[in-house]
Amino acid sequence: MILIKEMSYLLKKFLYLFTFNVSLFLILIIGIQNSSNKKKVNLILSETVNLPTGFIVGVSFISGSIFGNLLLLDLKKKTQ
Repeated sequence: MILIKEMSYLLKKFLYLFTFNVSLFLILIIGIQNSSNKKKVNLILSETVNLPTGFIVGVSFISGSIFGNLLLLDLKKKTQ
């Protein structure tokens, strides 16, 4: 019974995380339509194409939100 409640909680948390971040991404894509300020991102081996600065910042924020929430899910599991 406890396992079912825990799985239900994890599923609800994951679905909330997924919908929240997808909605943020859609708002980011809609809002970035007329951006003219573009930069390249330097990766270890190469560079990306010119991307709008707001898109780079927005994707960084969204990926941090995803990884932070997944980390918190793992920490809650270990402490219980």
